[in-house]
Amino acid sequence: MKYLLQVDFPYSGPFGNEFFTAMKELAEDIATEPGLVSKIWTENEETQEAGGIYVFDNLKDAHRYLDKHTQRLHSFGFTDIKAKVFKINEELSAICHAKF
Repeated sequence: MKYLLQVDFPYSGPFGNEFFTAMKELAEDIATEPGLVSKIWTENEETQEAGGIYVFDNLKDAHRYLDKHTQRLHSFGFTDIKAKVFKINEELSAICHAKF
């Protein structure tokens, strides 16, 4: 069973290519997280938000990472962090082209 972690927070930039450059090293670190299947990075310059959609292969690692990431974001000065964890219905998701 897989789990989705959704995280977003107020973010004033950079965005686009500058976001890639600023976050590349962090992305490489996140890619090594235990239980992580994938992460989609999100950014919205218009609403001044950023975050991510993560898929984990177990609930324990999803919650462990959420705790770690929340602490990291706080250390970077980010507040008003919103996060939710969902169980993924893999059968329905596969019909809609989800790949795990």
